[in-house]
Amino acid sequence: MMQRLVDNFLAVTKESVKTISYEWLNIILRLINGVSAMLLAIMPGKTNMLEGIHGWELRPSFRGPRLPRWMENGVSSFNQFVHELSMDSDSASSVDYSSGEDVDYDDDDEDGDISPASPSSQGSRFSRASSYTKRRKNWAHLVFSMFVWLLLPARLILGIPFYLYSIFFGRGSKGPTSSPGRVQTSHVHAGRKALDHVVQLATDRRRGVIEDLHLGMEIFIETIFDGIHKIAACFLSPIESLRALFRWSSADDSSAYVATATLAEDDPTPTERKTRLNSSLNTDARTCQDVITELGYPYEAIRVVTNDGYVLLLERIPRRDARKAVYLQHGVFDSSMGWVSNGVVGSPAFAAFDQGYDVFLGNFRGLVSREHVNKNISSREYWRYSINENGIEDVPAMIEKIHEVKMSELKSLSERDTTEETNTEQPYKLCAICHSLGGAAILMYVITRRIEQKPHHLSRVILLSPAGFHHDSTFAFTALAYFLLWFAPVLQPLIPGFYIPTRFFRMLVNKLARDFHNYPAVGGVVQTLMGYLLGGDSSNWVGVLGLPHYNMNDMPGVSFGIALHLAQMKRARKFRMFDYGSPAANMRAYGSPEPLDLGEYYGLIDVPVDLVAGKKDRVIHPSMVRKHYRLMREAGVDVSYNEFEYAHLDFTFSHREELLGYVMSRLLLVAPNTKPKSLRLKKKDGEVVAKQEAIS
Repeated sequence: MMQRLVDNFLAVTKESVKTISYEWLNIILRLINGVSAMLLAIMPGKTNMLEGIHGWELRPSFRGPRLPRWMENGVSSFNQFVHELSMDSDSASSVDYSSGEDVDYDDDDEDGDISPASPSSQGSRFSRASSYTKRRKNWAHLVFSMFVWLLLPARLILGIPFYLYSIFFGRGSKGPTSSPGRVQTSHVHAGRKALDHVVQLATDRRRGVIEDLHLGMEIFIETIFDGIHKIAACFLSPIESLRALFRWSSADDSSAYVATATLAEDDPTPTERKTRLNSSLNTDARTCQDVITELGYPYEAIRVVTNDGYVLLLERIPRRDARKAVYLQHGVFDSSMGWVSNGVVGSPAFAAFDQGYDVFLGNFRGLVSREHVNKNISSREYWRYSINENGIEDVPAMIEKIHEVKMSELKSLSERDTTEETNTEQPYKLCAICHSLGGAAILMYVITRRIEQKPHHLSRVILLSPAGFHHDSTFAFTALAYFLLWFAPVLQPLIPGFYIPTRFFRMLVNKLARDFHNYPAVGGVVQTLMGYLLGGDSSNWVGVLGLPHYNMNDMPGVSFGIALHLAQMKRARKFRMFDYGSPAANMRAYGSPEPLDLGEYYGLIDVPVDLVAGKKDRVIHPSMVRKHYRLMREAGVDVSYNEFEYAHLDFTFSHREELLGYVMSRLLLVAPNTKPKSLRLKKKDGEVVAKQEAIS
């Protein structure tokens, strides 16, 4: 009777404390969101900043268009179908997880992978309740285990008799009858993990700072009251407490193993792995490989080492027998993730692969992990580079690796002739799609290779808002450029690169981006402020911060040399190579006292170039892209120009069917070689006879 009374009192008190805590937290959050809404209402220019972010959806999706629930009208039937399908998947997954089975799933959830679903999900109410219950059990078990381990001597003394008893008298109980049950449990676990992997595509499992705070309060309150409950039980029912202690001391301490299987692996057979508590902090730390393989596409990672020792990651969606390939190169503060961030429907990489292309995704140097052949390289040495190194080191290394791989694969796939053969032409066609800084780097690559009289292996170049000319820019960029030029001698030794230096702050940025999505007024204020800083550009800057390549483990950065190089271009009003600061230094690098003006060498470009500008782009104005176009036309380059109603990041991170259609139409202008050999040299009667074959 006393135990029941104490239990009821503790339960009521616990729920009261939780309710009061949650209500206070919700009041504070409503106040913050309300004040943000008031600020947003009076901020000028907010309409332009938020114009392309429909329904306050401040983050890109990895499955194509994902629509908020409140958008009832104004969407296409296809997008509505995708949205309803994902909602049904979320709801079904929650019901399956909460359905009654004879198998205990607690061990399967100890790794922390099951977390509250997205607030925009219909199934969040079900999954939130079930996952919170599991966490309460896990944390209560952890606290109780730590308490009992303090009584280790008593545990050993009391456990030895039970251990001996189990050895001599417990063997007969472990018969074959236990195997079917174990096998059945394993199959259920494997099926559930496979279902969880599929549902992962439709359910966002990340948590923001606010969600972490809410969960932390839940765990803290549950842990405190669980401890009070156990202490009260020890005083009110000492005999039952001793029995529980004996049972625990004699229990098997073997670690729990969970059968798992990963889609897109060569061997999908479920394998066992050891579960870990709190193995994930619920940040989205997926890599480009994870996104590609989760969507069912093949993947290959190629490590490329530049001449100056930087280790680059060249990622690939392989189509080994294809005679047409495409190389995609990102811009500043970006990675290969930008080309796959909109899933199957809206990503250039998947669109090109579906059209039969062998897809290569390049990554520039500049990661927090500092990939280099010298494992002990300092931060100052690693970040000592400019756009020169991107164009004459990174791009050549990756394209040469692509050429090597394609030549090897096509040679092995082609029919081998018994006679001696020599190929004089490239058996595949390679096109490049580059954004922002990647566009400047690829132009530098083509021009320098032509000056050096080396092949560049490219058949067509598509440049999306390319860098190079920057003198027509906003006041904010102008002020920043002159600040860097004036204080470069002082700042460069102190700030070798621009990046978030610690894991904690990188995790915080990723989680705050999630909070900006959950609280739209706050996200709108941050988006508008970032638009002000970037000259009024309406790109989805807040959403990009939530992408997986901005995670706690690693993220792309920008060296001080690249920022200084861009400032030099703006001041000189020319697209030229890096100025080392003195005529002597420039003489050693270029053979002239002034840096090489790349715009004067546009006549060396011998492949078609397609230039694309964004009318709403305030980072690289359309007038600057038109200057590329004008100089190329004057130099006789086969060049085209087009404009879209896009901002700077819309070329990669937004779902734009019009842009994808245009890019694919330009790629299709390059006809692949249908025959592997253009010139065959045969030995006949001791003489060499040349036979020319037609190339379609």
